[in-house]
Amino acid sequence: MMQKLLKFPKLIRRGMNIWPPFRYSGIKIIELSADYRKTIIELKFKKFNLNANRTQYGGSIFSMTDPVYSLMLMANLGDKYHVWDKSAHIDFISPGQSSLYTQAELSQQVIDEIVERTKDGEKYFPVFILEVFDTQGKLVARVERTLYVRLKAKYRP
Repeated sequence: MMQKLLKFPKLIRRGMNIWPPFRYSGIKIIELSADYRKTIIELKFKKFNLNANRTQYGGSIFSMTDPVYSLMLMANLGDKYHVWDKSAHIDFISPGQSSLYTQAELSQQVIDEIVERTKDGEKYFPVFILEVFDTQGKLVARVERTLYVRLKAKYRP
């Protein structure tokens, strides 16, 4: 089912933008390329998503990076693979005092490496780094996301 939906990136982008965890946190996917190789996400600076210090809430910063690489990998690897988030770490660098942005890119080299490392049915844990910037280009946070990728049982040798 999901693989069929992934054939419509504009629909996926719109759906993600009205998905309650994004919509009610002020998170918006600005761009999702047709090949699922590039995604740009915004966290709007709104009263409802600020912390006690009147800066961007850390949980929202973390959430804006959550499904990005999983979605991109599912679309590029196809339905033969399990793709899940395994772990994540966030390093807050400076306060978010404006809208924030991050960009995720997925290269063919990374896809090829994942396919190679999982071809015998092994688990693979690729690590992706997302940097979150404010409107002035100042680094606000660095998020490291580790994914779990493995061929589904029926496709393993």
